[in-house]
Amino acid sequence: MVARKFLIHHQDSNFDVDYDTEDGFEVFKFQLFSLTAVPPDEQKILGGDDDRVISDDSDLIAISDKLRLVSIKDENPQLGSETVKSDEELARMLQAEEEALMFQQFAVSQDSRQFEQRIRPYVDQVLLYEDSRRQEAARKTVPVEKLEEKALVALAKEGNFKPSKSELDHAFLLQLLFWFKQTFKWVNSPPCENCGNETINQGMGAPNSSETAYGASRVELYRCRSCSRITRFPRYNDPIKLLETKKGRCGEWANCFSLYCRSFGYETRLILDFTDHVWTECYSMVLGRWMHLDPCEGIYDTPLLYEKGWNKKLNYTIAISRDGVYDVTKRYTRKWHEVLSRRNLITESSLPNVLKNITRECRKNMKISISTLDERDQNEAKELEKNLHSQENDTISLPGRLSGDKEWRTLRSELGSTSLSSSSCPIRKITDDHVSKIYDAFSPFISRLVEFSSKHKAIEGVCFVRGVLIDLKKSPFKRRRVVIDSNEFFIRELLPSFEMMLDALSLKSNVEENGRKVEICLRDDPVRTSIALPVVFHAIDDVVFNIKKCDEFIKSSVSWPLVKVNRICCGSVLASGEELPFGIATSAFDGTRVSKWEEPNGAKGCWLIYKAKDAEVYELCSYELMSANDAPERDPRDWVIEGSDDGGASWRILDEQTSQMFDNRFQRKAYKVKLQGFFANVFRLRFLAVRDGQTNSRFQIGSIDLFASGNVKCLVQNPYCDFREVDPTDYELLAMKTQVEPEQMKVDVQAQPSEQTKTAMQAQPSKADVQAQPSEADVQAQLLELKARIDVMKKIVMVVLVLVIGMTVGFRVVGVGWT
Repeated sequence: MVARKFLIHHQDSNFDVDYDTEDGFEVFKFQLFSLTAVPPDEQKILGGDDDRVISDDSDLIAISDKLRLVSIKDENPQLGSETVKSDEELARMLQAEEEALMFQQFAVSQDSRQFEQRIRPYVDQVLLYEDSRRQEAARKTVPVEKLEEKALVALAKEGNFKPSKSELDHAFLLQLLFWFKQTFKWVNSPPCENCGNETINQGMGAPNSSETAYGASRVELYRCRSCSRITRFPRYNDPIKLLETKKGRCGEWANCFSLYCRSFGYETRLILDFTDHVWTECYSMVLGRWMHLDPCEGIYDTPLLYEKGWNKKLNYTIAISRDGVYDVTKRYTRKWHEVLSRRNLITESSLPNVLKNITRECRKNMKISISTLDERDQNEAKELEKNLHSQENDTISLPGRLSGDKEWRTLRSELGSTSLSSSSCPIRKITDDHVSKIYDAFSPFISRLVEFSSKHKAIEGVCFVRGVLIDLKKSPFKRRRVVIDSNEFFIRELLPSFEMMLDALSLKSNVEENGRKVEICLRDDPVRTSIALPVVFHAIDDVVFNIKKCDEFIKSSVSWPLVKVNRICCGSVLASGEELPFGIATSAFDGTRVSKWEEPNGAKGCWLIYKAKDAEVYELCSYELMSANDAPERDPRDWVIEGSDDGGASWRILDEQTSQMFDNRFQRKAYKVKLQGFFANVFRLRFLAVRDGQTNSRFQIGSIDLFASGNVKCLVQNPYCDFREVDPTDYELLAMKTQVEPEQMKVDVQAQPSEQTKTAMQAQPSKADVQAQPSEADVQAQLLELKARIDVMKKIVMVVLVLVIGMTVGFRVVGVGWT
């Protein structure tokens, strides 16, 4: 560990930064972001007498201790996020393009018929997507409501609970892609129709009348290795037949998926790659451009997949739609000079004219404004030229082909790697307040379960609640509702303590039919329920697991990690790397088992920095890590957790762990923080080694939960409970707190303390300086003493009332006598 102190000058301010050289340059940039609010990807760090640019650790080590930070946007507002190649490299590429064009004049035929013959069949093909009968048949096979719910949940996880129509359309399209990937089946060789065993290719056969009726001009024949029966595999071109068969190779996949896209109103293109692949493009109103979608791979908006991941030697990539034909090759390459040398079917000067003629035919009878289409074509042409020489996505490692068997992909030299990964990631905001609310809501529920005094009875109660929630989840997400008999034992006993959980799930309970039935239904936004339900199911599983581990299910044995409160939430996160799109850093905080943070190069070391929302400060007292779904060799083994109270300028070690081992998948391991009394607004987790870093390059973690102590340095508001002021490991205090009514809790929190009270709160000693909490026997004795005092007070009040009543009656009698 080598520590250095830098003086950073930004605008009119100076900042002192302590930097550990082992952390890496990206961490240093995040420290600067915390202090200056200049995002890492917009920072330009200058040092030395000549103001040279600092670009990596070696520069930082060699430079003086005084640096200057400027924002790229401030320095050059016209410079976008894409960085162009160096002048020297760009000059070489332009020279190569000129040479390729010159070579074309001598080597390429002026006859365009061969090129046109490759395109014409697809022009007729895409018109099938406009047929209303085919579109209706496609829509009937899609679970629309389920995909809409998933789209809304995906947006909500990014903090967008009120998306616009274009945002929802974009998210729905991605869910349609993922659903199609799971539904359609790739065919290497079809199984035997007779016995289901493997088959081997026997060449081609002639199509019969039923096959040609759906455009099958080719039929592949396969002989069974076991029974020798021949199985036919017709290559259908009519997408309505593919809705039935749901199988094929890239031609069938792209053909059928393009129909689905048109059926839901998306502007759609079928993309023909002359080097033997087909995929789809749709116009995204959110992005304001055409978006690449490969249904075979389940990958979207990654146009460099084929050249960079599959190592394809592209030549012509043509987009075909109902309104025309377009050369979009430049979208799919960053090696245009190499692609030009392979374009030998038609000269570059003749190609636009051929495409314009076909496009003119397509638009002849169209009702849509031709000027609108022309404007969109011009914008696309500018976009393709602009991005042609950019270095966008250079930090992303693209996978090789995943569809098809390994032998076939190897023969095509398209094997490549197996995943889509990024060596850097942006700062991501975490939307996980629902996770913290659910954890908090388990406290009164578990407190009530303890009163059953039986593990078996408690588990039975938890499982009953789980069954109710499962029934609720099965109902339509916009109308979630379940009705239960109020005479059910667990409803009578548990519902009052479960109201806080219902609130965390955006649900409510209503009593119906003169108290005989209880209805549980939506309280407000159905999306909030959808995003929270998976969390509560996984949390219930953890509760059951921890109850079973208890020797005796009594108050003294029930403690953290069974009861989890004060979970830190709604911050932002930056990681050393991530797996796109399903292994991003925020996945470690969403409270579910179906996701994880995966660092493609993290086996030898990686890091994650968590910045608290609104610079709130917390005393970290404990944390939990959960192993991911697979690959135990990627589990964390050694790590360090650090905290910073100055936004990341300096760090204190809070906890260290070595030689840790997760025995099972989804196993949670809880840890108490060794350094107490330190308040921080940024936390850094440095994972130093994984379980097996010799045969594996990756790191993964299922979830990370950070818990704060009850000690406060600033007021932290929670409208649902006072648990924020309670040590989450102190179950006795926790059980006493749950006796407060939820509405009273809200009133108590809304009453803000005075400035004097705040000062007094900050001046209070930490929990470590306070004497030990009383035992259970002491608490019971205090409660009995309090009860006795209340009984005495009741007797005194009764005596006073009797005396008052007696005196009143006496006066009235005397009064009557006087008259």
